[in-house]
Amino acid sequence: MDVRAGTAKVGSTAVKETVVTASDLEARLEAHRKELTAYCYRMLASPFEAEDAVQETMIRAWRAYERFEGRAALRSWLYRIATNVCLDMLNGRERRPRPMDLGPAGAPVLENLNIPTDVAWLQPAPDALVATDGDPADLAQARESLRLAFVAALQHLPPRQRAVLILAEVLRWQATEIAELLETSVASVNSALQRARATIEARDMMETLPLGEVERALLDRYVAAFQDYDLDALTSLIQEDASQSMPPFDLWLQGREDILTWWFGPGIGCRGSKLLPALPANGCPAFGQYKPADDGDGHVPWALQVLEIAEGRVVEFTFFLDTETLFPLFGLPLGVQHF
Repeated sequence: MDVRAGTAKVGSTAVKETVVTASDLEARLEAHRKELTAYCYRMLASPFEAEDAVQETMIRAWRAYERFEGRAALRSWLYRIATNVCLDMLNGRERRPRPMDLGPAGAPVLENLNIPTDVAWLQPAPDALVATDGDPADLAQARESLRLAFVAALQHLPPRQRAVLILAEVLRWQATEIAELLETSVASVNSALQRARATIEARDMMETLPLGEVERALLDRYVAAFQDYDLDALTSLIQEDASQSMPPFDLWLQGREDILTWWFGPGIGCRGSKLLPALPANGCPAFGQYKPADDGDGHVPWALQVLEIAEGRVVEFTFFLDTETLFPLFGLPLGVQHF
């Protein structure tokens, strides 16, 4: 592709046209891929759908670039395209929830395990796919806006409200810029933003801090305690009101007592598991859990564990059981492992 090059005459003035080669355009578009992926992930709650949305954005931008002609900033133009792609993908579709979005916590008994057939669950995203560089304060804000709880809360918003909130609260766009992108009025943007903020604030989400030496030492103790299945050690590491979910099961547990009752009851098959560090997920530490194989020959993939840490304890466990899909995304091996 070559956007016209050469010299044109406007009246009596010679104007040199801009030359944009295919490689130039590709580089300019690719420079925005990661931030667009993060935006689409917040909109869609799936890293795979986010990548598809960004790829479609790039294709549309490539095809329309000659008509773009620099009438707006390239970044703003790409966000306009990405927003439209996401809105198209969300049209008529149910939101992606977490188990706690569907009902109250259940008792830690095997009979409560149920896999809904009509639910597409929220999926985690590796930080390497969606985390961007920038000012430390902006990075902290971006990190919080990628947490599972926040992305889940976004799914409670209608798609256009979702876009408004992300653009305003995460990307710090002005209401006038958002109105132009969505082809609506500033008053409509401000109204949508007010409603979206009220919905998000009602979710009462706990703020977490970046991992420091204390938190990393806690993770080391957790890995040792989980692999040893040491009840006393685990009790000391888990917050009393911690929660646990295991999508695709809709059962979730509330409280350390119920979590440990599950681990040492219906979940006793996880005794003897091994944990491998995975790419961080949604700003949180993650591990690949491999449980003992039924035939005793090695360990097999069981779950991607994503941990939330606050105040020196683990406050939330999410065990994503779709290992075939998620393990490769998070740099974890599939198949039988011998430790």
